[in-house]
Amino acid sequence: MAGHSKWNNIKARKGAQDAKRGKIFQKHSKAIYQAAKDGGPDPDTNPALKLAIDKAKSDNMPNDNIERAIKKVTSAGEGDNYEEVTYEGYGPNGIAVLVHALTDNLNRTSTNVRVAFTRNNGSLGEKGSVSYMFDRKGYIAIERDGLDVDEDTMLMSVLEAGGEELETSDEVFEIYTDPSDFSAVRDALEAEGYQFAQAEVTMFPQTTIEVDDETKEQIETLIEKLEDDDDVSEVFHNAEI
Repeated sequence: MAGHSKWNNIKARKGAQDAKRGKIFQKHSKAIYQAAKDGGPDPDTNPALKLAIDKAKSDNMPNDNIERAIKKVTSAGEGDNYEEVTYEGYGPNGIAVLVHALTDNLNRTSTNVRVAFTRNNGSLGEKGSVSYMFDRKGYIAIERDGLDVDEDTMLMSVLEAGGEELETSDEVFEIYTDPSDFSAVRDALEAEGYQFAQAEVTMFPQTTIEVDDETKEQIETLIEKLEDDDDVSEVFHNAEI
């Protein structure tokens, strides 16, 4: 696992998101709404909804916004209906890019994603063209600042909770889990009193590719254009930035 790279990417992403927090909340609201519509409004019996709420909270989305998105399901009328779709493609220098979207208009979203790729030195690929390069994992980050816990103690907690791997730096503990075990591991660590800087099920590249400054700038522009689209929920890539 590229642990430090993951944590640094999270910090950079959070900093960039501060400038567009309203749009981030809107995307979380859509995901929460659809999860509640598909599986019911109770996160205790709807794992997809619980994960959507956790992801929203990791971006500091207020509880009022979360509750409004869930309550929208029980309001009058059929309401909106969103479909999950994944796009696979290549960025500059053949960098693999995976795009997850939640949309009520596939034609609009497909067009927008294709334009973002083609205008930024990339191209869309066929289904399965890059997804095999990524693994789905549970990920939990616990910042060490102010935490009086050594690596051995944390490792014991992680293993007892059912986690697969622990990576440690001076700044953060990073915990990886099987996706099916993520909720149980998170809940067990939370019960021990740990506070999470990040907790989500996400995608990791199996290997990363070093890029030069020019390619780095092109990749960052492509990612920014994709993430600016209201229908795009997540973007993953295998560039070592």
